[in-house]
Amino acid sequence: MGVTGQPTLIRPMLATAGDLPEEAGWAYEFKWDGVRAVAYAERGGRLRLFSRNDRDITSAYPEIAVLPSLLGGRTGVLDGELVTLDRHGAPSFSALQRRMHVQAPSASLIASAPVRYVVFDLLRLGRTRLVDQSWSRRRAALEELGLDDQRVTVPPVFDGDPDPVMATARERGLEGVVSKRVDSAYQPGRRSPAWRKTALIQTTEVVVAGYKPGAGRRAGLVGSLLLGINEPTGLVYVGGVGTGFTDAMLEDLGKRLRPLERDRAPFAAPVPSADAKNARWIEPSLVGEVVYRTVTPDGRLRHASWRGLRPDREPDEVRRPRTDT
Repeated sequence: MGVTGQPTLIRPMLATAGDLPEEAGWAYEFKWDGVRAVAYAERGGRLRLFSRNDRDITSAYPEIAVLPSLLGGRTGVLDGELVTLDRHGAPSFSALQRRMHVQAPSASLIASAPVRYVVFDLLRLGRTRLVDQSWSRRRAALEELGLDDQRVTVPPVFDGDPDPVMATARERGLEGVVSKRVDSAYQPGRRSPAWRKTALIQTTEVVVAGYKPGAGRRAGLVGSLLLGINEPTGLVYVGGVGTGFTDAMLEDLGKRLRPLERDRAPFAAPVPSADAKNARWIEPSLVGEVVYRTVTPDGRLRHASWRGLRPDREPDEVRRPRTDT
């Protein structure tokens, strides 16, 4: 524990994007569409949950408090993803959005949008530190825990041919596949080639830098968002997004954006005049996620659709996705 009573945090290991590796020495897991969380099961049955950007999110997901009892009173540190499943059993990021901004969810909200903790790594058990051990040994130790609860579960893992794994992910509406070197240690806070993510859809994180008021059916609401990413020169404009919003999202965005308004655009270079017309600029402090088809040669996201805010991300983490070739 730290001097302030906080646990000594282990930053989550991150995957790099790439194609499915087909050589020996890899294992394959499904890619889960949720919020990354490291769980600290402490003495006395206490649980602490921390997001990827070290925010304490324990109170937002009270159903996961069952984890220490599932460990039989043992302490430990686990890595996984918080997800909400749709009626087909696939993770639904839009459903999870209802929970991501609520620090003290009501019983009715928990019942209508229940959250599950999908645990895919074990970093410490009791006094035994596991991050320096191979993935295969950590996975074996995780499976020995026997976590099998509606609120906390260990997902399947596969070896051999990865193509059927990807085909199953596509059939079940999952986000893709994460491949992991079986001999790799856990590398806290690092985006490592030892873990490789292969997505079925292209998503990227963006900084919300402004918005345009809605008209017609959206009168009084946000009409579209103006987006940016960080480069060495500063915040760079990557286009706007006007689709993918629910009415609840638009109302919530309006409440969040209006107090952040500022007089000038926060970008390092001017925004095209057509895009800047009627824009209301904001402090670039909010991160969101969009799905998109391609990136144009001049860096604009094509056919972007909004997925939701990402309170588990910081603006300085947002980098440019790959461009078309």
